Amino acid sequence: MSVSLARGYGAAFILVLSSQGALADVSAQEVWDDWKSYLSGTGYDVNGTETLADGTLTVSDVSMMMPIPEEDATLGMRLPEIQFSENGDGTVDVLFPKEFPITFSFSGGGDEGTGEIIYSHDGSAMLVSGDASNMTYDYASPMVELALGKVMADGEEMPEGMIKATISLIDVVTKTNMSIGDIRNYDQNMTVGTLNYDFGAKEPGGSSGGSAKGSLQGLSFGGTSSIPMGLDFADVKAMFASGFAFDGAFAYAGGNASISGVDRSETFGFESTSEGGKIAVAMGNGQLSYDLSQLQTTVNVTSSDLPFPISLTFAEYGAKLAMPISKSDSEQDFSMGLTLRDFAVPDMLWGMVDPTGVLSHEPATVVLDLSGKGKLLFDLFDPEAIDAVDMGDQEPGELNALTIQQLQVSAAGAKLTGTGDFTFNNDDLASFDGLPAPTGSASLTLVGANTLMDKLIMMGLMSDSDAMGARMMMGMLAVPGEGEDTLDSKLEITGDGQILANGQRIK
Repeated sequence: MSVSLARGYGAAFILVLSSQGALADVSAQEVWDDWKSYLSGTGYDVNGTETLADGTLTVSDVSMMMPIPEEDATLGMRLPEIQFSENGDGTVDVLFPKEFPITFSFSGGGDEGTGEIIYSHDGSAMLVSGDASNMTYDYASPMVELALGKVMADGEEMPEGMIKATISLIDVVTKTNMSIGDIRNYDQNMTVGTLNYDFGAKEPGGSSGGSAKGSLQGLSFGGTSSIPMGLDFADVKAMFASGFAFDGAFAYAGGNASISGVDRSETFGFESTSEGGKIAVAMGNGQLSYDLSQLQTTVNVTSSDLPFPISLTFAEYGAKLAMPISKSDSEQDFSMGLTLRDFAVPDMLWGMVDPTGVLSHEPATVVLDLSGKGKLLFDLFDPEAIDAVDMGDQEPGELNALTIQQLQVSAAGAKLTGTGDFTFNNDDLASFDGLPAPTGSASLTLVGANTLMDKLIMMGLMSDSDAMGARMMMGMLAVPGEGEDTLDSKLEITGDGQILANGQRIK
């Protein structure tokens, strides 16, 4: 889905699934007027017939459509009516039909298509409180479902069962506080008991196809966002410059997934379970960051190309990144990390390389945590600047400092750990073959390397001469540490380009 299509669904669903609370009065007309103002400001053409009677504003024949010329597409919603009912206490109930379609159409490249996504719920009202400048939306439903409906391609309806997509949310509770002005500020919270999804596709008249099913339990979301009025989501650079920002975290207590596919005589299967995880994303104010992780994950893979099923387990895996997205002449912070903790493979796989059990089969771990300072010399979301970087006409940036917060690699009985801290001279590109000249040091500890090499020689996976060369290199760079088969090394790079290992000059 393109950014342009995503902007339309995002704008619509902020209204469809919004919520939170305040003390003041809000009228039915004010709520509907604000919807029209917001949707029109994000590119929708909003129409409907308004009838006000006995404190209830009924908007009939509602149409909320967004043309997207650059995509030759249109998306939106058509509803028979929406009711805004004043409760007599300064709050308003908003009633949607129990079922209504979200429509999309596209053309271009000789292809045309239309489709609909059916939104359904139990008919629960959305409660709006507050006043015209600060509204709060509360919504709860035992079930909300999005299901792909009729899809047309080149004037013909796709056969039943050819493609399907359903997402259902059980026990949904949402709360959103919305401060209204030139920039709308949202404070949102949501909990969902269970999220289920079911996707599938089949080859017309054939046996090939695939499916993906799964669920997440104990979902929660909390976040804030700022959305300027008249925002053009298609121009990402202008979007951030005008004040757009988002900071949210999504967490879940557990999940499972099952993916299968058939391509003529070839088959594939994938199953996974986990005991929870999180996804945190923030963007705005010239910065972008994400942090994702998942705990106690089991993965099972089957394939007609594999001689036997493969089962993998992870105690934890994750990735994180924080970086600038806007050009700056000043130093900016960045960080990145990767975690793969207690990664275990089955003995059947070990048996292919180590049938006699010479090596340690303990789970492997890789952890890398970096931070630093640098300069981004172009706007990351400026297409012209990106083209200039690709053509070599624009330098992408400068690396000024790098800190190794944590390095850990352990596998087959050996373990490497370390930390380090370096600065870089971008005016000196000669000392290190075009790279900014570094200054700083790193401290490393290696445990079990000699024992591992002995075992690899025993297995015939390493020759004596290769092991001798490796041991000579370790002797140059490291000194014996505390404990058996332990090596310590302090590597230093001085300002005049010297490289020292434990105080001894090696360059």
